[in-house]
Amino acid sequence: MAKHKTPLLDELEKGPWPSFVSDIKREAESRAKNEKGVEYQIPVDVCDDLLGVLELSYTDGETHWKHGGIVGVFGYGGGVIGRYCDQPEMFPGVAHFHTVRVNQPSGLYYSTEFLNKLCDLWEFRGSGMTNMHGSTGDIVWLGTTTPQLEEIFYELTHNLDTDLGGSGSNLRTPACCLGMSRCEYSCIDAQDLCNDLTHEFQDFLHRPAFPYKFKFKMDGCPNGCVASIARSDLSFIGLWKDNIRINQEAVRAYIGGEIPPNGGAHAGRDWGKFNIQKEIIDLCPTKCMWMEGDTLKINDKECNHCMHCINAMPRALRIGEDTGCALLLGAKAPILDGAQMGTLVVPFIKCESPYTEIKDLIEKLFEFWMEEGKNRERVGETMKRIGLYKILQVLEVEVDARVVQEPRTNPYIFWKEEEVTGGWDRKIEDYRSRHKM
Repeated sequence: MAKHKTPLLDELEKGPWPSFVSDIKREAESRAKNEKGVEYQIPVDVCDDLLGVLELSYTDGETHWKHGGIVGVFGYGGGVIGRYCDQPEMFPGVAHFHTVRVNQPSGLYYSTEFLNKLCDLWEFRGSGMTNMHGSTGDIVWLGTTTPQLEEIFYELTHNLDTDLGGSGSNLRTPACCLGMSRCEYSCIDAQDLCNDLTHEFQDFLHRPAFPYKFKFKMDGCPNGCVASIARSDLSFIGLWKDNIRINQEAVRAYIGGEIPPNGGAHAGRDWGKFNIQKEIIDLCPTKCMWMEGDTLKINDKECNHCMHCINAMPRALRIGEDTGCALLLGAKAPILDGAQMGTLVVPFIKCESPYTEIKDLIEKLFEFWMEEGKNRERVGETMKRIGLYKILQVLEVEVDARVVQEPRTNPYIFWKEEEVTGGWDRKIEDYRSRHKM
């Protein structure tokens, strides 16, 4: 029997879609019955009271959660998000309702045994409710009390061989796609890179030292399955710099209808005969493809790695063999300034363990941003404020035409003295002579 009446929340259970309200009610019923005989370390009615406080928030049109202070585990500044209810007498089960972020494995690979241990631990010391996964990538555990935090942390690190994720003004938990473990298009070992950078920058992950949060995300290829270009301050996108490999026999097989396009993804419907001109060549954004008789030609210098042709004809077209990644900086989605995608700062860099060149760039960026960034200013906002050229100087990266979106449209061009032959003294003398000064 539910403790609280929830007519507004009940509306969210109607319709064909899954409802988080139904999930919470199921967990509340399970905890009330306690068929497993678990000795819960937090109030049994935590899920019931969560429904109650949420219903009250809907009724009042305002939240009933308050920050209330910083909580965490000894030695760490991140990983736990403190949350308290401002109506503890009415909802004692959620007087404390802290969120714990757990560092997810690269590529989100789990064994059943590991998942069972995670769930058993959270059932015992938390609310039993999880979010798999948060928008950053972490395993998110919803709802526990302050006395349980050190116990949870001990179990995670000693018995589950994992760690807390990031929260606050620090490096957030790096995330990546499946990479080479499952994907034939992957140009980099995204999982190895993600794991390596997670270990390399542990101090920044657990001890906040930044002006604001910072996210790494790794896409193994330009298909961007984790959308790193929009969701991370420093985006790694695998690509190639040589030519797309072409199997002309397979091209002819696609044209002749012997091989279905798009990997047979539309096998359930008859889309008509495959038309390479209409479906591939005309859709190329840089118009770098054409047919000469029954032979497909590609001007690879004009290719911008959109992946459309490779996705549509995977048995005919393959990624190149000289692979690496591009680095894009500054994606963000803040409320005030608006969302922006990452800006290309390094068009191509080799991406091979131990990733020394990449780590050197990251360290230069961190050192500069910690010194120059304003409080609660994402690195993309810092870059927008001081200019892309300054960032390239900091990273000691040569200016490349590929990082310029479009030529500037105003006439104000500034030069450094050392960039002008003869220096300023000569320019002053010329000016004076022309004007007879």
